[in-house]
This record gives sequence, C-alpha cells and structure tokens, in this order.
Amino acid sequence: MGCQMLWLPLALTLMMATVSTGGSIVEECDPGDLKGLASFRGGIHMDTSGRLAKWVGRRCCRWQGVSCNNETGRVAEVHLPGFISSVDFVFQSQMEGWFSPSITLLTSLEVLDLGGLAGLSGRIPTSIGRLKNLRKLYLYGNKLRGSVPESIGKLLKLEELHLHENRLSGFLPPTLGCLKNLNALLLHSNRFTGSIPASFSNLINLMHLDLHANSITGHIPQNIGDLQLLKELDLSDNLLNGEIPASVNNLTSISVMYLDANHLEGEIPFPSNYGQMPLLGFLRLQNNQLGGKIPPNLGYLVSLQRVSLENNKLEGAIPSSLGNLEALTELYLSGNKLSGVIPKSIGQLSHLILLTLSHNSIQGPLPNEMSALQNLQTLDLSFNSLTLNSIPRWVAELPSLSRIYLAGCGIKGQIPDMLKSTPSPIQELDLSANDLTGGIPAWMGSLTQLYSLNLSRNHLSSSIPASVADFQELGVLDLHSNNITASMEHVFKIGTSFPGGSLTYVDLSDNSFTSGIQQISVGTLERVVYLNLSHNLQEGKLPTSMEKLKALQSLDLSYNKFGFGLVEALANLSHLETLKLQRNQFTGRIPAEFLNLKNLKDLDLSDNLLVGEIPAGRPLSDFPQSCFTGNTGLCGKPLSPCKS
Repeated sequence: MGCQMLWLPLALTLMMATVSTGGSIVEECDPGDLKGLASFRGGIHMDTSGRLAKWVGRRCCRWQGVSCNNETGRVAEVHLPGFISSVDFVFQSQMEGWFSPSITLLTSLEVLDLGGLAGLSGRIPTSIGRLKNLRKLYLYGNKLRGSVPESIGKLLKLEELHLHENRLSGFLPPTLGCLKNLNALLLHSNRFTGSIPASFSNLINLMHLDLHANSITGHIPQNIGDLQLLKELDLSDNLLNGEIPASVNNLTSISVMYLDANHLEGEIPFPSNYGQMPLLGFLRLQNNQLGGKIPPNLGYLVSLQRVSLENNKLEGAIPSSLGNLEALTELYLSGNKLSGVIPKSIGQLSHLILLTLSHNSIQGPLPNEMSALQNLQTLDLSFNSLTLNSIPRWVAELPSLSRIYLAGCGIKGQIPDMLKSTPSPIQELDLSANDLTGGIPAWMGSLTQLYSLNLSRNHLSSSIPASVADFQELGVLDLHSNNITASMEHVFKIGTSFPGGSLTYVDLSDNSFTSGIQQISVGTLERVVYLNLSHNLQEGKLPTSMEKLKALQSLDLSYNKFGFGLVEALANLSHLETLKLQRNQFTGRIPAEFLNLKNLKDLDLSDNLLVGEIPAGRPLSDFPQSCFTGNTGLCGKPLSPCKS
C-alpha cells in the first residue's frame, strides 16, 4: 500500500515531465487526436506553405500549426490560416483538398483556424457538435458547401464563428441561438436562404452579426433589439422585406448598421427619442423601398459620420435637423422623391466631404450657407427641379471641391470661365443635360487633373479645341448629343503621357463630326473599353490602326458614311462584345476573320453595301437576320442561301 501511495505522485511527476519540458511537448499524440490530424492531412493534396509536409512522426504537439494543452497533452489549437504573416511579409498560401470530418476526433480542441484556404472544399462535419470545448471556429474564405449542421448548437463555449465567403447554403439552423457566449457571427457571402431564426435574439453577448450577401428572406426579427451588446449589424444585400422593427432603438451599443439592398418598406423608425443609439456612426439604408419622410429625429444621432438613404421612396423636405449632425462626412440622399429646398442648416456640416442629392424634386435656389462647406469634395445636385440658370459663384470657390455634378439643373449660356481657376483642381465635371451653348472653351485643357468630363445633351457647337490634348489623366469623355463639328482628331491625342493613353470611355455620338477617326494612332487608345462615334458625318475607310485598341469591348460606328471594305483588323479586337456598323456604306465581303470574335454578343451590319456569303460558323451564325438585312448582295445563314 505504501508503495502504491509512493508510486502515484511519482507517476504524476513523470507524466508532467514528459508532457511539458520547458514548455515543449515531448509525449506522443493522443491516438484520437493523431487520427484526426492524419485524416485532415490525408484529405489535402496540395499545400504551398509546406506546413503539412512537416507533420511526421507521432509527436503531433510539435507539428507546425498545432498547439497542445500542457496539462492534458491533448490538441487544443490548430492554426493553419491561408495568410501567414511575419515581421517582414505576409504570405498567401494555398491548400487544396477535402475537409475531413475526422477533425472532430480532436475533442479537446479550443481553436480551429482554417480561414483563407481558398482551395479547401467539402462540408462542415455533421459531428461538429463533438467539439464541446471549441471557442473559436474560423472556416472563412474556403469552398465549403452544404448546410450548417444543427449540431453546431452544442458548441456552448463558442465565442467566434466565422463561416463567411464560402458556398454554404440552406437555412440558418435555429440552434445557432443556443450559442449564448458568441460575440462574433460572420456568415456573409454565402448562399443561405430562409429567414433569420427568431432564436438569434438569445445571443445576448453578440457584438458582430454579419449576414450580408446571401439570399435570406422574411423579416428582420422583431426582437433584434434584445442584442444589447451588438456593435455591428450587417444584413445588406439579401431579400429581406417588411418594416424595420422599432426595437432597433434599443441597440444602445450599435455603431454600424447596414440594411441596404433589400426590399424593406415602411418608414424609418429610429431614433424615437433623444439619446438612443448614441454611438451609431455608419448607417446604410439605400436600395430599399422605404417611404415616408426623413424623420427629423435623425438629427439626434449625433455620432453619425456616413449616412446613405438613396434609392428609396422617401418624400417631403430634407429636415433642417440634419444640420445637427456635426460629425457627418458623407450624406447620400439621391434617387428619392424629396422636394422643397435644401435647408440652410446644411451649411453647418463643417466636416462634410460628400453630398449627393441627385434624382429628386428639390427646388432652388441653393442656400448661400452651403458656401461654408469648406471640406466638401463631392457635390451632386443633378436632375432636380433647381433651374439654376447659372452655377453659383460660391461653387467654384469651395476650397476642397473637386467633383462637381450639376447635370439637368437648367444651367444656360456658355461654360463659365470661373471653373478654370478653382482652389482645388477639378477631377470630375458633369454638366450634361443642360442648356449650354457656344463651344468647348480652349481653357478646358488646362484642367490637367480632370478624370471625367461629361458635357453631353447640351447645345454645344463649334469644334473641339486643340487644347483638349493637354488632358493628361482624362479617362471618361462624354460629348454625345451636341452639334460639335469638324474633326475629332484632338480627342485621340489625350493622355499620351500614359503608356497606351489615359482614356477608357469615349462617347462622341450624335454630333456633326466629319473627320478624325483616321488619326487614331498607335499607343493612345489602348485602354479604351467603350468607343461610340455613331450618328456623325464621318466618311472614308476605317484605319487598320484600330486593331491596337486591345481593351475595346464596345464599338459603335453606326449611322455615318464610312465606306470601302470592312478591315480585317477589327477581328483582332478579341475582347469585343458589341460591334455596331449599321447604316454606313461598307462594301465587299465580311472578312472570315470575324469568326475570331468569340466574345461578340451584339452585332449589327445592316444597311450597308456588303456582298457575298456570310462566313459560316459562330459567332456570326448566332445572330438574327436583322443584323445583316439591307445588304442586297449578302447571303448565307441566317439570310437566304447563296445561289450556286
């Protein structure tokens, strides 16, 4: 008996020595743990990090990415994330293979991190509930399919569950509501359907709930306000309907609320009283069907920094109480039915960087108090009932303003000279759909930081000044539906300081240009994706240099007077999806090389002088007859067969 009593503490001492010596594990792996890890390794057929190649022998506690409990010797943590960071660099590793369900043999596991392994496929094991000690489960950024097992509700110690960016589907299991220790539940960017379980209101410790980018239906749970510790709520980009529950007013810790891109309706119910949601800084409700007025109480949310209510059915006047939001930097109200005038209190938003009010029924005049918006960088008042007649001088004097959108604002006369010397260089300018007359001023070329210029749908005439070639960073140029004449050649000299030019989008359609396409030169338009020169007076032969427009996806040269044969060079535009050449005077045969345009989805060669047989094969054979009619000498599928 005495020997036995002497042996017990000795055995314990030896065990501790073998389990932990200076913090390193030397005891052999628990058989269940070893089997589970070996099965996981067996399911992986590629590992660029080389970590699994070092999993040899039976001392798994020494394996890279594996940590054990010093007291029990059992595997406690498995860390094999896709991103491996060190002091000097971050390495994106790849693992491809199958997620073995035998991982649930690691019954003492507390942390499982397989996040960001983009090649890991399979399913979440139905036996996941066996891991009753699990505190953190990271399976995000994989290729996991199927549903979330009901047994996940047995992981009562779970604090963080990250399953986002997979291909998971099915309903969200109500058993998730059993995880009362959960503080982060991230399920976004999957394929979940069904409704949000009412049991989620039991997650009283939850601080982060993110379900965005799924196909979740039904209503937001009425008792969502029970989640008193919730800081971030993202239900955006789903199929939710019904009203926003009034209980959201009880979310005293909320700082981020994204409910955008759903089918929510009714009025905005918060805040109902001063002091509610005191920390809310980021609010997105855009792209819903919310109606009624913007609640004046919104001015109580004094922590708001960014607010988007655009693309809803909101009506009535903008409440002057919004001027109380002293921290506000971005305000999006476009695409509603708002009316009345802009309140003078908007001028109190001294930190405002962006203000968009386009596509409403707001009336003028603009309050002079807006001249106090010293930090405003973007102003969009387009398509309202402002009838400005002229651009207020203070617009051109705002010290930080660089993006000006005043389309459809009833501006008349010539493009005002005051825009050539703004305190902050203009980067984007949209004066489309106004009543501008005269020509494009020569000083326009001095706006060397201009990236986007839209002067379309006006009454501009004369020719394009040579100075536009001075644009060094212009990417978007839209001059369609004016009466601009002469040559468009100067446009093709824009942005030559960039390799391949700076332009990506060019629309010169519906004007009176007579020449200039021949000046498309090598190296200046290699970035252009969209080129529309239709409805002009261009004539002559298409230049073979057009084959250098390697990025081109849409080309519209219709309704001109181009002649001669279709140049084979067009067949080298491998990214081309739209090709419209109708209503010209092209002659000869359709080049057989056009069959190389494998990405072509929209083609129109009608009403020309083309002859011969349409080259047989896709994509030409896929288009209807209407794409080829009006060419009396053309035959072959889809037109009538050629006569032998």
